[in-house]
Amino acid sequence: MIQLKTLSNGVRAVLEELPYVRSVAFGIYVKNGSAHEDKEHEGISHYIEHMMFKGTKNRTSKQIAEDMDELGGQINAYTTKEYTCYHFRTLDSHFDKALDILSDMFLNSNFDEADIAKERNVITEEINMYDDDPEERVQDIMQYNIWKGSSLAHPILGTEETISGFDSNKIYNYFKNHYRNDNTVISVVGSFKTDEMIYKLEKVFGEWKTQKPDRILTINAQYHPSIASEEKDTEQLHLCFSFPAYKREHKMKYPYAILNAVFGGGMSSMLFQKVREENGLSYTIYSFPSSYENTGSFTIYTALNPVQTKSVCGIIKYCISDLKSNGISKELLNKTKTQLISGFIIGNESTVSRMTSNGVSVLMLGYANEQEETIREAEMATKEDVALVANEIFDFEKISITACGNVANSDLNNLADIFHTNN
Repeated sequence: MIQLKTLSNGVRAVLEELPYVRSVAFGIYVKNGSAHEDKEHEGISHYIEHMMFKGTKNRTSKQIAEDMDELGGQINAYTTKEYTCYHFRTLDSHFDKALDILSDMFLNSNFDEADIAKERNVITEEINMYDDDPEERVQDIMQYNIWKGSSLAHPILGTEETISGFDSNKIYNYFKNHYRNDNTVISVVGSFKTDEMIYKLEKVFGEWKTQKPDRILTINAQYHPSIASEEKDTEQLHLCFSFPAYKREHKMKYPYAILNAVFGGGMSSMLFQKVREENGLSYTIYSFPSSYENTGSFTIYTALNPVQTKSVCGIIKYCISDLKSNGISKELLNKTKTQLISGFIIGNESTVSRMTSNGVSVLMLGYANEQEETIREAEMATKEDVALVANEIFDFEKISITACGNVANSDLNNLADIFHTNN
């Protein structure tokens, strides 16, 4: 059973005991990501994530790595547009030592000036690595353009220009203002007793006191239909087609998940079967939703020889039109429900997956559903719901097209016309 507790300092903790496992997955989730940054601070949330591993008042960076390796555990972190997570997984018998390591990083990081300068080179290489990957780059360009003018458009890594201005004072002040009791959630899943865990968390984190800052940037993004491209020296053309879509907690989120699975979510999807298996026009094609607190987008990605572009666009339009006009059969609905629910159940056999699901849900929504409740809600989706979602999402007048790679002979406005015409 999932239990939601609050420590004496206001930090929320979501706990799920799994007595049949021997490990514990532990995560600290902070509601601070790239979408909370202003222009001057682009990339600073990700920079802070890196600096947490660079030494504390009690440990050097090498000692952090050695102490965790000694336990045979795993420790890591990541930054998204809306939150940052620090997490570990270890045997239950090693939990106290692992907690001491991660809490030391979280509460006592040095943010040393020399380490900040050194890490700038590492992050610059990370930025360059993603810029060299056209699949990543085209999606970054797409996000920048459809959310242009809002903080949701900011790249998670920042830019070489913005990170060049980060020093110890700026990073520490940002950390102090954005890492707070009221926007932090601790998620624990695995082999432990809830009362004992709360005692341990209170002992470690209970004295962490923070003050609310004067200003936290509100994410207020408006979708903008756009056409954008960037030339890169590649053989293939990388394309994204995007539509405005649902926010994270939307009443149609389960029919939406079914729509994505049917349309482009796997090897049996319409797009994969039509584009790759039946016509051999592309090696990679898939769709994915991006859902945020107050908005969202739905995107189709493919990589192909530029000469195949019009044919693939025609097939994408055909698949969308077919879904909007004819919906899906009850047989396909039931098959897709089984697929999604099975994947959900299998995924939830991982303590890390459950920790993530519980932590993000409590952080962003204030609650976490039991597995049975999620399954029950998913089972309630109807084919009429899926048809409604298809007609709401796939508005050709709001389509955005983004290209990266071999764009020299690609007329994106002409591609947009394929979707806008009635033929």
